[in-house]
Amino acid sequence: MGSIYCAAMTASVPHATTRTLDPAAARRTRLRLAAQTEAPWLHAESARRMAERLVLIRQLPLRVLDWSGRAGGSAEVLTQALPQAQHSRLLLPGEPATAQHQGWWQRLLPGRRSVAEVAAAAVPAASFDMVWSAMGLHWEVDPPAALRQWRQALSPEGFLMFSTLGPGTLGQLRALYRDVGWGSAMAPMVDMHDLGDMMVEAGLADPVMDQETLRLTWATPEALLVELRTLGGNADPARSLGLRTPRWHRRLLAALAERAGPDGRIALDFELVYGHAFQKPEPGPRVSPNTVIGLDEMKLILRKPRQGKAD
Repeated sequence: MGSIYCAAMTASVPHATTRTLDPAAARRTRLRLAAQTEAPWLHAESARRMAERLVLIRQLPLRVLDWSGRAGGSAEVLTQALPQAQHSRLLLPGEPATAQHQGWWQRLLPGRRSVAEVAAAAVPAASFDMVWSAMGLHWEVDPPAALRQWRQALSPEGFLMFSTLGPGTLGQLRALYRDVGWGSAMAPMVDMHDLGDMMVEAGLADPVMDQETLRLTWATPEALLVELRTLGGNADPARSLGLRTPRWHRRLLAALAERAGPDGRIALDFELVYGHAFQKPEPGPRVSPNTVIGLDEMKLILRKPRQGKAD
């Protein structure tokens, strides 16, 4: 694992509100992530940092849905941070159920604390106090639709917490690809301000967004590429679709090595974006600011004798 440097709240790279992903490539990436024996370190680290933000919540949730899948690295973090809660983890497409699988009736029994695994189609509306997603939103082809799904699962007093990659991610690698004419190195990421707007449009209330930049370093380009593969793939429709050759791979390793710092290590930045919002309260009955009284009703009111104090 590379060493880590945390930059304090750097500005996001400007980015357009809309972006596109290759649906087939995004699905392949999620299947590959689901098949990994353990979550990527960066995912688990983002989950740990998300859990630190739970101290800001006045009323801790009792029913928690982890929408990250196994690649989110959140199960242990959540059970430690919220030992009093009933935990469920969504099985993402391609993830088989494990021996820990429980039925809904088992999960709801008092005293059960093991993680129940459920499919998206089995998530009832308004059933969870917290929906949690670590490092999964950037693989959603339609982020606004995902946010609407998350809101639908929230109880009336529930809230959402998520982390995702921002547009400042892998700037050094994107610059390398651009300099040598290799096309796109990664799909574009959504800016945190645009994600905040999407949350409001999805019906969530009081959205809060923040971000930080983590700089990871590696001793060799080979080690760098091995870790990058655990984080996903390139789902940009504008990527080069041709097969990469061994010769190209050697050129990539050499180009990465040339970008090593004075300490001999190769650095890449990852912008982590965090989002938090509450279920929007249901609107109450509409009360008109004006009261309309018909003429006949007004005549009856005026004809009624006034009640005053006796002399």
